[in-house]
Amino acid sequence: MNKLVLLDRDGVINKEIGDYVTNVSDFELLPHALYNTKKLKDAGFGIVVVTNQGGIAKGKYSHTELDAIHNKMITAFEQVGVQLDEVYYCPHHPEKTHCLCRKPDSIMLEKALARFGVSAANTFLIGDADRDIEAATKIGIKAFKITTNENWEKYVDEILAAR
Repeated sequence: MNKLVLLDRDGVINKEIGDYVTNVSDFELLPHALYNTKKLKDAGFGIVVVTNQGGIAKGKYSHTELDAIHNKMITAFEQVGVQLDEVYYCPHHPEKTHCLCRKPDSIMLEKALARFGVSAANTFLIGDADRDIEAATKIGIKAFKITTNENWEKYVDEILAAR
């Protein structure tokens, strides 16, 4: 693999419902996310999810509950023939503790680049928050900001045209 797309989770892959998706029954995949991700995967891109999950630090849900949510997400992608390459999450929240992994810091993104040996120049990010875009641009990753829950197919087409 020599190219990556990093995806934020809430509002990009699944429906943003407010403060936190705290359990599996609240997790609703956005149908276009499956289709768009499949287009990228079929074109040879690695797919990595990078998501802030500060609800863990706030006691809203546990690592175990988050694992169940991510297993549901992974299974849904597998059902359309997409293997996610990795899911990175930050369990911290600035109200509770300081860390370097929470976006807009870029540690999760840097981990993905290092793990898969892909340069920032061959990596793209799609997110729905300024902190997503800031994390990407500070390390030279081209980022696309969508409106929460928006279909991001036009950015997939732009990514595919740029390769």
